Amino acid sequence: MSGFGLDNLPYGVFSSDGGAPRVGVRYGDGVFDLSEMDDVFGSPTLNAFMAQGREAWRDAHARIRDSVADAQLIPLDEVELHLPFAVADYVDFYSSLEHATNLGRLFRPDSEPLLPNWRRLPVGYHGRAGTIVVSGTPVVRPLGQSKPPDVQEPVFGPSRRLDIELELGFVIGTPSRQGELVPLDRALEHVFGVVLVNDWSARDLQAWEYQPLGPFLGKSFATSIGAWVTPLEALEPVRVEGEQQDPPPLDYLRAQPWAYDVGLEVELNGETISRTSSRHLYWSIEQQIAHLTVNGASLRTGDLLASGTISGSEPGSRGSLIELAWNGAEPLRLADGSTRTFLEDGDEVVLRGGAGGVELGEVRGVIQPAPR
Repeated sequence: MSGFGLDNLPYGVFSSDGGAPRVGVRYGDGVFDLSEMDDVFGSPTLNAFMAQGREAWRDAHARIRDSVADAQLIPLDEVELHLPFAVADYVDFYSSLEHATNLGRLFRPDSEPLLPNWRRLPVGYHGRAGTIVVSGTPVVRPLGQSKPPDVQEPVFGPSRRLDIELELGFVIGTPSRQGELVPLDRALEHVFGVVLVNDWSARDLQAWEYQPLGPFLGKSFATSIGAWVTPLEALEPVRVEGEQQDPPPLDYLRAQPWAYDVGLEVELNGETISRTSSRHLYWSIEQQIAHLTVNGASLRTGDLLASGTISGSEPGSRGSLIELAWNGAEPLRLADGSTRTFLEDGDEVVLRGGAGGVELGEVRGVIQPAPR
């Protein structure tokens, strides 16, 4: 079943033959329409189902497993895939030690790569939920201000340093109340599933604007996610021990380090340019949730919590072009003889991931020229 068998059964939203969007499950190269199984699956998003909680998720999964093999499937090439859930809030973390270290070396070559807070807490920022799009949606090159090093004043125009970020995204199902702290031992109860994420980044816009408050227009123009949400329990067999955290985190974050060992790939114009694994994440999703809520902030059904760029320790395992081409100093040479430091108009990027016979829904996007 090419990674979409009984051990996976990811949920998505689709339409066919001019009908309304509804919930289905991918099985092999087909879609099992769930809209006649339960009224909740007739919705144009997964949110109502996700809000029901873990027992409802397990019950539905069991019923689907019992019936999908004999069900009439709709071929994938006959459906249109939609954003699988209505995104409530979007938080992007910065949880890969190798990625954070690489960027520190690029931008602070004469200083310690990691800032003092990085090993103490899961660093993150709040993104723009309204510009999260489903895989296959074209990505328009953003306009904005930047300040090239050879000019005295900022300039306005299309981003010249358009980048990718290879990430895992965790989708919140059951919400929490404002003022309620979600501790480590209950954090995963709120997580419905996992998607691949490409957090497109305009590095030149970002470099000019981010001080002192962090990312803004350089990140908010588009973030692509996969069309299929893999249930969290499908990844339990690939949960592995993580890197020991030093210094030990404060008590509310202290847990045995772990991660999901999901193999990840970045493809540019049909050529694989990076291979890595989500086992390289320093902070786990349960630590991210515990930190996100420790000030009283609530979780909402449909929240997307992205891991931040995932990079390994080797040059060919980096999850962004700014690392792969070392901020333009080491251009990537592609098989057709062309080179890249950052993305050009017409480039197509595809992110893929999977492990243990479970494949995540790919994330695909083509760069279109900036508006004139």
